[in-house]
Amino acid sequence: METLISKDGTRIAYDKTGRGPALVLVDGAFCYREYGTTPTLAPLLSDYFTVFSYDRRGRGYSTDTKPHSVECEIEDLKAVVEATKETPFVAGISSGAALLLQSVNNGLKVKKMALFEPPYVVVNNDDPSPPKDAKNVLETLTNQGQRSEAVMYFMSSVMGMSILFITFIKLFGKTMWKKNESVADTLPYDVAIMGNYSVPKEITSRINIPTMVIGGEKSPGNLLNAVKAVSQNIPKSELSILKGQSHNVSMKVLAPVLIDFFRK
Repeated sequence: METLISKDGTRIAYDKTGRGPALVLVDGAFCYREYGTTPTLAPLLSDYFTVFSYDRRGRGYSTDTKPHSVECEIEDLKAVVEATKETPFVAGISSGAALLLQSVNNGLKVKKMALFEPPYVVVNNDDPSPPKDAKNVLETLTNQGQRSEAVMYFMSSVMGMSILFITFIKLFGKTMWKKNESVADTLPYDVAIMGNYSVPKEITSRINIPTMVIGGEKSPGNLLNAVKAVSQNIPKSELSILKGQSHNVSMKVLAPVLIDFFRK
Protein backbone atom coordinates (compact mmCIF):
# COMPACT_ATOMS: atom_id res chain seq x y z
CA MET A 1 0.00 0.00 0.00
CA GLU A 2 1.12 3.53 -0.84
CA THR A 3 -0.54 6.82 0.04
CA LEU A 4 -0.86 10.28 -1.42
CA ILE A 5 -2.43 13.51 -0.22
CA SER A 6 -5.33 14.92 -2.21
CA LYS A 7 -5.89 18.64 -2.72
CA ASP A 8 -7.96 19.11 0.46
CA GLY A 9 -5.55 17.13 2.65
CA THR A 10 -7.33 13.77 2.50
CA ARG A 11 -5.00 10.77 2.57
CA ILE A 12 -5.73 8.39 -0.31
CA ALA A 13 -4.44 4.81 -0.11
CA TYR A 14 -3.58 2.97 -3.29
CA ASP A 15 -1.87 -0.15 -4.61
CA LYS A 16 0.43 -0.38 -7.61
CA THR A 17 0.82 -3.85 -9.11
CA GLY A 18 1.90 -5.42 -12.36
CA ARG A 19 3.88 -4.17 -15.32
CA GLY A 20 3.26 -2.24 -18.52
CA PRO A 21 1.30 0.94 -19.22
CA ALA A 22 -0.66 2.42 -16.32
CA LEU A 23 -4.30 1.48 -15.77
CA VAL A 24 -6.34 3.09 -12.98
CA LEU A 25 -9.42 1.35 -11.55
CA VAL A 26 -12.31 3.39 -10.10
CA ASP A 27 -14.70 1.44 -7.88
CA GLY A 28 -18.42 1.93 -7.40
CA ALA A 29 -20.50 1.87 -4.21
CA PHE A 30 -19.31 -0.31 -1.30
CA CYS A 31 -16.10 -1.41 -3.05
CA TYR A 32 -12.48 -0.62 -2.21
CA ARG A 33 -9.01 -2.16 -2.69
CA GLU A 34 -9.63 -5.12 -0.42
CA TYR A 35 -13.32 -5.71 -1.11
CA GLY A 36 -15.54 -6.01 -4.16
CA THR A 37 -14.35 -5.89 -7.74
CA THR A 38 -10.76 -4.67 -7.36
CA PRO A 39 -9.17 -7.60 -5.45
CA THR A 40 -10.26 -9.95 -8.25
CA LEU A 41 -9.93 -7.66 -11.26
CA ALA A 42 -6.51 -6.12 -10.56
CA PRO A 43 -4.57 -9.45 -10.61
CA LEU A 44 -6.23 -10.40 -13.91
CA LEU A 45 -4.94 -7.18 -15.49
CA SER A 46 -1.50 -7.00 -13.92
CA ASP A 47 0.28 -9.14 -16.53
CA TYR A 48 -0.51 -6.47 -19.11
CA PHE A 49 -0.67 -3.20 -17.16
CA THR A 50 0.68 -1.47 -14.10
CA VAL A 51 -2.59 -1.39 -12.21
CA PHE A 52 -3.37 1.44 -9.80
CA SER A 53 -6.29 0.70 -7.49
CA TYR A 54 -7.28 3.09 -4.74
CA ASP A 55 -9.63 3.44 -1.80
CA ARG A 56 -12.08 6.21 -2.52
CA ARG A 57 -12.28 8.66 0.39
CA GLY A 58 -13.87 7.25 3.52
CA ARG A 59 -13.18 3.66 2.50
CA GLY A 60 -10.46 1.19 3.44
CA TYR A 61 -7.31 3.04 4.47
CA SER A 62 -8.24 6.39 2.93
CA THR A 63 -9.29 9.16 5.28
CA ASP A 64 -12.22 11.51 4.81
CA THR A 65 -12.63 15.27 4.99
CA LYS A 66 -15.98 16.92 5.57
CA PRO A 67 -18.01 18.24 3.94
CA HIS A 68 -17.99 15.87 1.00
CA SER A 69 -18.22 17.20 -2.53
CA VAL A 70 -18.04 15.58 -5.94
CA GLU A 71 -15.23 18.03 -6.76
CA CYS A 72 -13.14 16.53 -3.94
CA GLU A 73 -13.57 13.02 -5.35
CA ILE A 74 -12.55 14.33 -8.77
CA GLU A 75 -9.41 15.79 -7.16
CA ASP A 76 -8.72 12.41 -5.51
CA LEU A 77 -8.84 10.65 -8.88
CA LYS A 78 -6.67 13.33 -10.46
CA ALA A 79 -4.10 12.77 -7.71
CA VAL A 80 -4.05 9.02 -8.38
CA VAL A 81 -3.64 9.65 -12.11
CA GLU A 82 -0.75 12.03 -11.39
CA ALA A 83 0.86 9.27 -9.30
CA THR A 84 1.07 7.09 -12.43
CA LYS A 85 3.46 9.69 -13.98
CA GLU A 86 1.88 9.12 -17.38
CA THR A 87 -1.41 9.48 -19.22
CA PRO A 88 -3.09 6.22 -18.14
CA PHE A 89 -5.95 4.06 -19.20
CA VAL A 90 -8.83 4.25 -16.72
CA ALA A 91 -11.74 1.88 -16.05
CA GLY A 92 -14.73 2.83 -13.91
CA ILE A 93 -17.41 0.50 -12.59
CA SER A 94 -20.99 1.55 -11.72
CA SER A 95 -20.92 4.92 -9.90
CA GLY A 96 -17.14 4.83 -10.39
CA ALA A 97 -17.85 5.10 -14.12
CA ALA A 98 -19.96 8.19 -13.45
CA LEU A 99 -17.14 9.67 -11.37
CA LEU A 100 -14.73 8.97 -14.22
CA LEU A 101 -16.99 10.72 -16.72
CA GLN A 102 -17.25 13.81 -14.53
CA SER A 103 -13.50 13.81 -13.95
CA VAL A 104 -12.70 13.70 -17.67
CA ASN A 105 -15.21 16.49 -18.19
CA ASN A 106 -13.27 18.45 -15.57
CA GLY A 107 -9.92 18.06 -17.28
CA LEU A 108 -8.66 14.62 -16.22
CA LYS A 109 -6.21 13.41 -18.89
CA VAL A 110 -6.61 9.76 -19.83
CA LYS A 111 -5.55 7.75 -22.88
CA LYS A 112 -8.69 5.61 -23.13
CA MET A 113 -11.50 4.87 -20.71
CA ALA A 114 -13.89 2.00 -20.11
CA LEU A 115 -17.24 2.45 -18.36
CA PHE A 116 -19.09 -0.53 -16.93
CA GLU A 117 -22.79 0.19 -16.35
CA PRO A 118 -22.87 3.73 -14.96
CA PRO A 119 -26.30 3.52 -13.27
CA TYR A 120 -28.01 6.41 -15.01
CA VAL A 121 -31.67 6.54 -15.99
CA VAL A 122 -33.11 7.24 -19.44
CA VAL A 123 -35.96 9.46 -18.31
CA ASN A 124 -38.03 9.34 -21.50
CA ASN A 125 -38.14 5.53 -21.24
CA ASP A 126 -40.02 5.79 -17.92
CA ASP A 127 -37.30 3.73 -16.27
CA PRO A 128 -37.49 3.83 -12.45
CA SER A 129 -35.39 6.51 -10.75
CA PRO A 130 -34.05 6.45 -7.18
CA PRO A 131 -35.92 8.70 -4.72
CA LYS A 132 -35.01 12.37 -5.03
CA ASP A 133 -34.28 12.56 -1.29
CA ALA A 134 -32.06 9.44 -1.26
CA LYS A 135 -28.92 11.39 -0.30
CA ASN A 136 -30.68 13.07 2.64
CA VAL A 137 -32.17 9.80 3.85
CA LEU A 138 -28.78 8.08 3.75
CA GLU A 139 -27.08 10.96 5.56
CA THR A 140 -29.75 10.89 8.28
CA LEU A 141 -29.40 7.13 8.77
CA THR A 142 -25.60 7.17 8.90
CA ASN A 143 -25.49 10.22 11.15
CA GLN A 144 -27.72 8.31 13.57
CA GLY A 145 -25.42 5.30 13.43
CA GLN A 146 -27.95 3.19 11.54
CA ARG A 147 -25.44 1.68 9.15
CA SER A 148 -27.32 -1.54 8.47
CA GLU A 149 -30.50 0.41 7.70
CA ALA A 150 -28.52 2.65 5.34
CA VAL A 151 -27.17 -0.36 3.47
CA MET A 152 -30.67 -1.82 3.26
CA TYR A 153 -32.09 1.47 1.98
CA PHE A 154 -29.37 1.93 -0.63
CA MET A 155 -29.71 -1.61 -1.96
CA SER A 156 -33.51 -1.48 -2.13
CA SER A 157 -34.42 2.12 -2.96
CA VAL A 158 -31.35 3.19 -4.92
CA MET A 159 -30.15 -0.04 -6.53
CA GLY A 160 -33.64 -1.52 -6.88
CA MET A 161 -32.89 -4.91 -5.32
CA SER A 162 -35.73 -6.88 -3.77
CA ILE A 163 -36.09 -6.88 0.01
CA LEU A 164 -36.20 -10.69 -0.04
CA PHE A 165 -32.84 -10.92 -1.82
CA ILE A 166 -31.27 -8.28 0.45
CA THR A 167 -32.51 -10.15 3.53
CA PHE A 168 -30.94 -13.33 2.16
CA ILE A 169 -27.61 -11.52 1.74
CA LYS A 170 -27.85 -10.11 5.25
CA LEU A 171 -28.58 -13.50 6.81
CA PHE A 172 -26.17 -15.69 4.84
CA GLY A 173 -23.46 -13.23 3.82
CA LYS A 174 -22.65 -11.76 7.21
CA THR A 175 -19.01 -10.99 6.38
CA MET A 176 -20.04 -9.15 3.23
CA TRP A 177 -22.78 -7.30 5.09
CA LYS A 178 -20.32 -6.09 7.73
CA LYS A 179 -17.98 -4.82 5.02
CA ASN A 180 -20.89 -2.98 3.43
CA GLU A 181 -21.77 -1.45 6.79
CA SER A 182 -18.16 -0.31 7.26
CA VAL A 183 -18.46 2.05 4.27
CA ALA A 184 -22.12 3.04 4.76
CA ASP A 185 -21.02 6.64 5.48
CA THR A 186 -19.88 6.91 1.84
CA LEU A 187 -23.17 5.86 0.25
CA PRO A 188 -24.44 9.47 0.10
CA TYR A 189 -21.26 10.23 -1.87
CA ASP A 190 -22.26 7.78 -4.60
CA VAL A 191 -25.72 9.33 -4.79
CA ALA A 192 -24.17 12.80 -5.05
CA ILE A 193 -21.97 11.66 -7.94
CA MET A 194 -25.02 10.45 -9.85
CA GLY A 195 -26.78 13.84 -9.57
CA ASN A 196 -30.38 13.42 -10.69
CA TYR A 197 -29.43 10.07 -12.27
CA SER A 198 -30.36 11.17 -15.80
CA VAL A 199 -27.86 10.41 -18.59
CA PRO A 200 -25.52 13.46 -18.66
CA LYS A 201 -25.81 14.21 -22.37
CA GLU A 202 -23.94 17.51 -22.15
CA ILE A 203 -20.96 15.78 -20.55
CA THR A 204 -20.93 12.66 -22.72
CA SER A 205 -21.23 14.60 -25.96
CA ARG A 206 -18.02 16.49 -25.10
CA ILE A 207 -15.91 13.39 -24.48
CA ASN A 208 -13.30 13.16 -27.23
CA ILE A 209 -11.23 10.15 -26.17
CA PRO A 210 -11.72 6.50 -27.20
CA THR A 211 -14.28 4.99 -24.84
CA MET A 212 -15.81 1.56 -24.38
CA VAL A 213 -19.19 1.39 -22.64
CA ILE A 214 -19.91 -2.08 -21.26
CA GLY A 215 -23.10 -3.71 -20.02
CA GLY A 216 -24.30 -7.14 -18.98
CA GLU A 217 -26.82 -8.98 -21.13
CA LYS A 218 -28.80 -10.03 -18.05
CA SER A 219 -28.74 -6.65 -16.30
CA PRO A 220 -32.08 -4.90 -15.66
CA GLY A 221 -33.54 -3.08 -18.63
CA ASN A 222 -33.00 0.35 -17.11
CA LEU A 223 -29.25 -0.27 -16.79
CA LEU A 224 -28.99 -1.55 -20.35
CA ASN A 225 -30.95 1.44 -21.62
CA ALA A 226 -28.51 3.73 -19.83
CA VAL A 227 -25.47 1.88 -21.17
CA LYS A 228 -26.73 2.23 -24.72
CA ALA A 229 -27.64 5.89 -24.25
CA VAL A 230 -24.22 6.75 -22.83
CA SER A 231 -22.49 4.95 -25.69
CA GLN A 232 -24.63 6.72 -28.30
CA ASN A 233 -23.78 10.12 -26.80
CA ILE A 234 -19.99 9.68 -26.74
CA PRO A 235 -18.56 10.38 -30.22
CA LYS A 236 -15.61 7.93 -30.02
CA SER A 237 -17.46 5.16 -28.24
CA GLU A 238 -17.92 1.47 -28.80
CA LEU A 239 -20.53 -0.64 -27.06
CA SER A 240 -19.93 -4.09 -25.59
CA ILE A 241 -22.73 -6.22 -24.12
CA LEU A 242 -21.37 -9.20 -22.22
CA LYS A 243 -23.31 -12.42 -22.72
CA GLY A 244 -24.67 -14.05 -19.59
CA GLN A 245 -23.52 -11.19 -17.35
CA SER A 246 -25.38 -8.85 -15.01
CA HIS A 247 -24.41 -5.79 -12.95
CA ASN A 248 -22.63 -8.28 -10.67
CA VAL A 249 -20.26 -9.02 -13.53
CA SER A 250 -17.66 -11.78 -13.44
CA MET A 251 -14.19 -10.24 -13.37
CA LYS A 252 -12.94 -13.20 -15.44
CA VAL A 253 -15.32 -12.11 -18.18
CA LEU A 254 -14.72 -8.37 -17.84
CA ALA A 255 -10.91 -8.50 -17.69
CA PRO A 256 -10.30 -9.85 -21.25
CA VAL A 257 -12.64 -7.19 -22.67
CA LEU A 258 -10.67 -4.46 -20.92
CA ILE A 259 -7.34 -5.95 -21.98
CA ASP A 260 -8.36 -6.15 -25.63
CA PHE A 261 -9.75 -2.61 -25.68
CA PHE A 262 -6.82 -0.94 -23.97
CA ARG A 263 -4.14 -2.85 -25.93
CA LYS A 264 -5.50 -2.33 -29.44
